[in-house]
Amino acid sequence: MSKPDKLSRSQQRDAAREKAREIREQHKKAEKARQIGFAGGIVTAILILGGLIGWAVVTAGPTEIAKPTNLTYDNGIRIGKNLEAFTATNKPTTEDVPVISIYVDYQCPFCANFENFNTPLIESKVSAGEWIVEYHPISFLDGGGSPNEFSSRAANAAVCVAEFSPNQYMAMNNKIFTNQPPEATAGPEDNELVAFAESVGVSNLDKIRSCIKNKAFDKWIGDTTSDTLGAPAPGTTDLLVDSTPFVVLNGMRYSGTAEEMANPARFEQWVTSVWAQK
Repeated sequence: MSKPDKLSRSQQRDAAREKAREIREQHKKAEKARQIGFAGGIVTAILILGGLIGWAVVTAGPTEIAKPTNLTYDNGIRIGKNLEAFTATNKPTTEDVPVISIYVDYQCPFCANFENFNTPLIESKVSAGEWIVEYHPISFLDGGGSPNEFSSRAANAAVCVAEFSPNQYMAMNNKIFTNQPPEATAGPEDNELVAFAESVGVSNLDKIRSCIKNKAFDKWIGDTTSDTLGAPAPGTTDLLVDSTPFVVLNGMRYSGTAEEMANPARFEQWVTSVWAQK
């Protein structure tokens, strides 16, 4: 029996688009299920005033989606020298250095494998101002992969820290991954995510607590995930974000086996090689 022909580059792109489309549809179905019971926006209230009973039907107007202000790089947050975040008032790294974009789902075991082994290297290079890292939290593993919606809740918690204590984002990112539950099991609840934030020394803890418990950025994360999956990575036209971890520099994707992705020396060599080709 002859071996099947290898897929062409065009066929590989089509397959990646189809896979991403399926993931987006699964995410949309999960989002719709969470919203059951809230459709219509009609609230019926019984008003009792001075012995008079009246009925009032209040139609709620459209709710504006909360959007984070510090994830402004294609919905990602940039971390630079001294592990400080790029914000409207702070640009910690101005030198011409590699900007590495990393797309993660906090329930993704392959993301944890990459992050937990490469974090010391990334932190060292970024802190010294030699690299910039740009994190893009997305969520598509709720449901079977995350029975208590840890994927989206963890992403929301990370974005909450990015919003109210941005310089602790990377520490929060690391804390979540080192506490990632086994695949298809329940992850830390919201009070534990708040404790993670407190343990990494965030400022504005009360705002972060409220943000986490109210899932302030949940809808934004859902919309961002749908927009990201199957779309080209920043600066590219045909390198589609179709899985996590998705690590890209200068239009080139870092990939390999689980063992290779967990090799800091290999990752550093790849960054050096790709940057030299710019």
